[in-house]
Amino acid sequence: MTTFDDRERASEAHFVREDEMAFRITARRNRLLGVWAAHEMNLTPEETDAYATALVHADMEGGGDDDVVRKLVGDMTAAGLDHDEATVRRALAQQMIEARRQLMEAQ
Repeated sequence: MTTFDDRERASEAHFVREDEMAFRITARRNRLLGVWAAHEMNLTPEETDAYATALVHADMEGGGDDDVVRKLVGDMTAAGLDHDEATVRRALAQQMIEARRQLMEAQ
């Protein structure tokens, strides 16, 4: 093995760890966002858990924050709440910070 091979493997391992951490942060953020939205919509604890899980899965299927934001705005509007896209995006940003904090503390 050469030093170059070792560096290449280390670089690849680092990329995999970074990619995995980004995935975990986004999934945690979506779960936290689902809990926030469920609380805003006055869902029961069981409904809250189901909604948060569904939001995590919805993001995996569609990909991208826009799909998550559209779903939340639509669901909140259907629930009679006046939460616009800007409100949801602020919550998304706040939950991203919280998700990152939680995962960093867990390490």
